[in-house]
Amino acid sequence: MVTVIYFARLREALGRGSEQIALPADVRDLAALRQMLRRRGGAWAQELADNKPVRAAVNQDMAHGDTPIGDGDEIAFFPPVTGG
Repeated sequence: MVTVIYFARLREALGRGSEQIALPADVRDLAALRQMLRRRGGAWAQELADNKPVRAAVNQDMAHGDTPIGDGDEIAFFPPVTGG
């Protein structure tokens, strides 16, 4: 099981702030998890599309698509943040 947390517009669009997910055997990196979530369709496919700017962290470290994930990890998805 992994904990997936959604922040800002993602939390609003997906209707949840977090969830626990049992990873299928073929989901072993961040890109595969994002693809699995997109297969849910609707807002999932739209908000997590490849052309959408979405950042991710694994165990509170910035991550990329090839970052490995596994049982017990915390994965966060969030839109890029700008400040001034």
